[in-house]
Amino acid sequence: MGEDLSAIALPLIERQDGAWRVLPIEGRFALVYEDGNGAWSVRHLAAHELKIGPGRVLVGGTDQHRGGYRCFRADRVRRLSDRDTGERIERNILDWLTRRAEATRRNRAAALRNIARRSGVAKSGARPVGGCHENG
Repeated sequence: MGEDLSAIALPLIERQDGAWRVLPIEGRFALVYEDGNGAWSVRHLAAHELKIGPGRVLVGGTDQHRGGYRCFRADRVRRLSDRDTGERIERNILDWLTRRAEATRRNRAAALRNIARRSGVAKSGARPVGGCHENG
């Protein structure tokens, strides 16, 4: 029998969440982040999604130090380091995140199509659950 796509499809696909376009993104990032009070901190994030909405972009994932799911405003990320490749981004961070998310979306969509083709399963209609809420 074919693989169960419902468990796989949730984090793999792009979705619309109200006015927000939500793209999958993957990576382990160290973010130098400035909160709403102007305090800077370093956050270690296992990224899961990039939310593009009205006047704002959020990157969401698991905060490795504080635990739990967190979202960070992309315009407040002052520096991003890819912990897997060592690449360090100090300018055009939003553009870099968007390119990374688009590449993740394309790769995951292709992988999902390949799984469906191999298993003979029609496209999953499963919808993702949960989401991102802005931090400070």
